[in-house]
Amino acid sequence: MISVVIPLYNKVGQVEETLQSVLAQTYNDFEIVIVDDGSTDGSAEKVEALGIGNLRLIRQKNAGVSAARNRGIEEASGEFVALLDADDLWKPEYLATQFELTQKYPECDVFTTDYEMHDNNGKVTHSIIRRINFCGESGVLSNYFEVASCSNPPICSISIMARRSALLAVGGFPLGIRSGEDLLTWARLACRYRIAYCRKPLAIFNVEGYDVSDKPKRVPAEDDVVGRELRRLMSEFRAPGLKAYCSMWHKMRASVYMRLRMRGKAFRETIKAISLAPANYKLYAYLVINMLPSKLQPF
Repeated sequence: MISVVIPLYNKVGQVEETLQSVLAQTYNDFEIVIVDDGSTDGSAEKVEALGIGNLRLIRQKNAGVSAARNRGIEEASGEFVALLDADDLWKPEYLATQFELTQKYPECDVFTTDYEMHDNNGKVTHSIIRRINFCGESGVLSNYFEVASCSNPPICSISIMARRSALLAVGGFPLGIRSGEDLLTWARLACRYRIAYCRKPLAIFNVEGYDVSDKPKRVPAEDDVVGRELRRLMSEFRAPGLKAYCSMWHKMRASVYMRLRMRGKAFRETIKAISLAPANYKLYAYLVINMLPSKLQPF
């Protein structure tokens, strides 16, 4: 059996469509575990009113998405846990494809498919995934960090299924991190377990009210737990591309600081990125852009 774990917080207008996409799956040996993380908009009551037989609703005080996912993983009954967010969707063959991956690649503990992004106007954007190390529709992704360093994330929180035992072994999702907690979890899994990947985009990420050109809404955490933990993984594992991936993390932080006009912090993050990937010439462009007058910067 597959346990579908869905964290829920104030998605009363979206959760029914999400659940309908689960119920429409061609593979039907699954349970749904929804963890309501202290919703105040009637989301939990909406779920209860749907009367879905193979659904368990667990309520907890608001503790954040990581705590909700962890609770769902702990409560799951299935050997495999498939994650989904309460405002996103699966295509009907998603779970069937994930199950097929478990049969085709039994040596793997993590299974993921491609995904696509839909905006409010109906525009569909396909993810950009580069440097996959196999031919054909599916295979074992043995160079996860190399792919992740130059692509959209090859794993995201709506396109991954993993053995429950693997998720528990890495400690689930880290608590107290406002951004990057999922990337750190995928990195921990990728260092320890093999990943099966399918190129078919079977998960749908609904992009609502956000554009990449928008000013960042959140300042990066002063205490960079994700960066520190990625460096710790570097010291423990010889995963190809992990150093470049860690560099990418600092580049991402530098980009946010630059767009917020926090030049000193942007400079320090860029230097950290360069120290890990000195041959990446694009990082030096960050230094130049950071020194330009504000009116000449491209954002």
